[in-house]
Formats: sequence, structure tokens, C-alpha cells
Amino acid sequence: MKTIIRRVAKLTAALVLLIAAGPFLLVASDWPEQEFAAAGETLVFHRTDLGATSVELETWTAPDESDLSLRRYSTENPNAPLMVMVHGSGMHSGQFEQLATTLAAEGVADVLVPALRGHGPSPDRRGDVDYVGQLEDDLASLIEAEAGPGQEVILLGHSSGGGLVVRFAGGVHGAMLDRAILLAPYLGHDAPTTRPNAGGWAHPLLRRYIGLEILNGYGVTALNGLKVVQLNLPGAVRADPEAGPMTDAYSYRLNTSYHPRPELGADISSLPETLLIAGADDEAFVADQYEPTMENFTSLGTYHVLPDLQHMDVVDAHSTAALIVDWLR
Repeated sequence: MKTIIRRVAKLTAALVLLIAAGPFLLVASDWPEQEFAAAGETLVFHRTDLGATSVELETWTAPDESDLSLRRYSTENPNAPLMVMVHGSGMHSGQFEQLATTLAAEGVADVLVPALRGHGPSPDRRGDVDYVGQLEDDLASLIEAEAGPGQEVILLGHSSGGGLVVRFAGGVHGAMLDRAILLAPYLGHDAPTTRPNAGGWAHPLLRRYIGLEILNGYGVTALNGLKVVQLNLPGAVRADPEAGPMTDAYSYRLNTSYHPRPELGADISSLPETLLIAGADDEAFVADQYEPTMENFTSLGTYHVLPDLQHMDVVDAHSTAALIVDWLR
């Protein structure tokens, strides 16, 4: 009898050890490719001169005293809202040069375009932040510093930047947001709007990600600086010095900070009045699924699917700028 008890005890101990070690084994079994080039197609970049802008970089001080960069596009309209534009994954503030210039010239917004923490010309740690939620805290700090008394605040985001706008609306700073503009936003990997691996743009390290999700569920966050996704930047963009400082991989904590919370609708339901624009030929997302998906959680959306536009096209399209100008007026 004692022998049986000892065997059961040993098996139980081994099982407990395996369960405890399982997440770490998952994390350790998946590593980024040293020279990453994903198989198959990726997003079509309609222009690569993303670093060519009409305004100089400024710096602003984040809550942790870090100096982050931004570009400012001012209008002469004293009643214009403050618009903060949030760039997509891998990008930087140069992404919105054409759109920001147009909106400021039309007098419909005072525009700020920050490079998110972990991005831009010289981040402390490219592709990483200090904790989950820091991107929201940074945006809230920038809005608090820049918005005038009673000035309307609008967040505009493209792709993952749109996902961050959705996350911001559902977070602790959501009350700061008066309106939102989403350009082909990322709503989650399992949302009806998302194509597999975002059309070849994202290469997730799935085993590592799952292991970190389990560890975070137990409050273990020490490994959250590990990379969990690599971005398939086209060779022409990687090789073009005019493209500016692109970012090609994200840690768990930055990737989590960039996207809506996992439960579909948790953040969408908190959005204020929202304009959503996507291209019918989007390679990363299914444009005609935005309206039926989001209408399950909010009645405050206006939706436009523009013909003959791909994922990156939608930012600089004249039709996009015209829709935004009309909506703001």
C-alpha cells in the first residue's frame, strides 16, 4: 500500500512540475528568426518616402520623463478640435504627412502626430514599452498637455493605431475622447474583420505568445519584454533610407498595449461618435465586415468602404481626406 502511495505521490509531483513548467517550455520553444523574411506576400506600400515631411520633429516629455517625438500641423482656425493621429504597426509619425497637412490646411483640426513609444528615430528600446497600457498613458499625457480648455479631442488611428484608439476608448482615459476616426483598424486576431496573419504582414510567435499569456494569468510578467511578433516589411521599404526609422518586431507588452482587449466588443462598446474608412481591396482586413461586426456593440459609427484602395492606400487617398473633412464640419 505504501508503495502505491509513493508512486501516486511521485506521479502527482511530476504532473504538477510539468504543468508549472509548461508555459516556460512554450516560451522557450519559439524564437524570432534572426533574418526575418516571411514567406509569401505582404502589404503593398504605395510610397516608401515615409521620412519625407514638411515639418520638423519636436519632443515632448512623457509621464516617466522620457522624451518622445512628434510632428505638429497647426491650423489658423481657433475653434478647431485637437486631433492626435496614431500610426500603424511598424510605422512612425511620417506616415500621416499628406493627411495631416490636408486637414490642417482645411482648418478642420490642429493635428499632432506622435511616434509611439518604442518607435520613431531613437527609442530607448525599439519595439518595446515598460508595461502593458503605457501607450494609452502616453497618449493621455499628450492630450492633457496640448488640449485647450473646452477643446474637442479626436483620436485618429490607422491599422494597429486604430486598434489602439479602440483600446483607449475602453480604458481608464476613455472619457478624454470626444470623437474617433478609424482607418482600416485592427480589431483583434480572431475578429471577423482580420485576415490570417493580417495578409502576411504579421508573423506571430504563437507558442511563445500562448506561454506568456498563461504566465501573465498567474501574475508572472518578468518575460513580457520578449518578442512575440515580427512584421514583414517589404524589401524595398527596408532598403530605402527615405522610409525613415521603421520597427519590425514587438515585445509581448508593446503588442498587447497596441491592440483592443481580447474580448471582442469590450472596447468597441465604449467608442464615442466614430467615422470608419477602409479600402475595398484591403490585404490585411475584410473591409465589408467592419459595419456588421461593430454594430453589434455600438450605434455611433459611420462606415465607408472605398473602392480600389488597399490597406496602406487608405491613409493618403483624397477620398479619405474628403470624407474626414465633411464629417468634421
